[in-house]
Amino acid sequence: MPSSPADPPDPTAATGLRVRPFRALTYRRRDPGTLARVSSPAYDLVTPEGRDRLSAADPHNIVRLILPGVAGGAGGPGAGDAGGPGDGALHRSVSGAATTLRDWERAGVLERDAEPALWVYALRPAGGAPETVGWLGAVGLPPAGSREVLPHEDTFPAAVEGRRALLEATATDLEPIVLAHDPHPDVPALTAAGRRGAPTLELTDADGVRHALWRVSDPGLTGRVAAALAGTGAVIADGHHRFAAARAHGAREILALLTPMGPGGLRVDPIHRVVPELAFDEAVAAAAGGFRATVLPVAADGAAQEAERWLADPGQTGVLVSDGSRLVRLDAPSAQVTGAVPPEAPAAWRGLDVVLVHHGLVRRLWGRADDPAGVLVAHGVAAALDGALAHRGVALLLRAPSPADVAAVARAGARMPRKSTLFVPKPRTGLVLRHHGD
Repeated sequence: MPSSPADPPDPTAATGLRVRPFRALTYRRRDPGTLARVSSPAYDLVTPEGRDRLSAADPHNIVRLILPGVAGGAGGPGAGDAGGPGDGALHRSVSGAATTLRDWERAGVLERDAEPALWVYALRPAGGAPETVGWLGAVGLPPAGSREVLPHEDTFPAAVEGRRALLEATATDLEPIVLAHDPHPDVPALTAAGRRGAPTLELTDADGVRHALWRVSDPGLTGRVAAALAGTGAVIADGHHRFAAARAHGAREILALLTPMGPGGLRVDPIHRVVPELAFDEAVAAAAGGFRATVLPVAADGAAQEAERWLADPGQTGVLVSDGSRLVRLDAPSAQVTGAVPPEAPAAWRGLDVVLVHHGLVRRLWGRADDPAGVLVAHGVAAALDGALAHRGVALLLRAPSPADVAAVARAGARMPRKSTLFVPKPRTGLVLRHHGD
């Protein structure tokens, strides 16, 4: 599915998040070491090698459920877009995940809470970055056209079907989506009240992010939280394919981490691109037909460090193209490039770097299809440069849009190209699950 503006949501549709406590499914052993071994990054951030490593770390690692039956051959950044195995293999893998889930419950590896609760979830990155704090709950799926929950990225049908099949087989939300909700004056104090005392669950992941969760079952407090969030709407920060899968499955609710838009919320990192089998000189020559192309000097510490410095400079404009060792800046797009963007698109959408790259550069100037096989995604500069080398192609290094940019696109009823944003820090998969019969 190509990136494109979506039909505007119906402004008369009901708004306001519907959040309720739920009976969580968690690992019985809750010491930080065990939780670190059995949990995982989100499914679409796990490489094939990472899946094998996680599976080997513990026989009950959650990756055996979120990426079932695909050791050595699935997962990976962007794997959620790739379509996965054929129908027969997909059926076998999700059936295996459902069997494994039931076996773990019967064996007491996973246990269901006796009473419903909401969870405060705090994520503190390493290096002194600001903490992100939100509420984990069962969120009602809004009707089509509602403005309660607004997507901002395109999805691919094959990826949605893979997640839907897993959802149907397991009848369980195995990992939360992430929503960035409108600010509400009561939420900060309610959140502070919910995180008193020692955390119920905590661990530090391999990236140094500390995850701490407090189980909140007091009906008075959870009721006030639900009432406050009912006065807000949200943008999907992470989990577009899982959200679409839940809708396709006919689910009434979905497990979601609700974080505030703005202070205390998430930040946005870029997701870079790799175009395989494209010679660097050829790519730059074609790009120069629609952009100003400037060769950037590369310092002794290499292209990756130079690119990181350039991308971190708020005064820079444009995007970078690289073969893994050389860097060229593309900026000042011509009318030929901007003319490739659908003119009916809202202004918030037309000027995004990722939109100009997908429509004006990849499609128009390079003549490449914008699909998961023709344009790979990479999380991080080093991964993008490694991908360019491995696939004999070029990396496109993009600056991140701001959370305000993302919200503006969503509220305008538009969609960014797939995998345009990486909201961070990410919740850890496997800490809290929600069975649909909770």
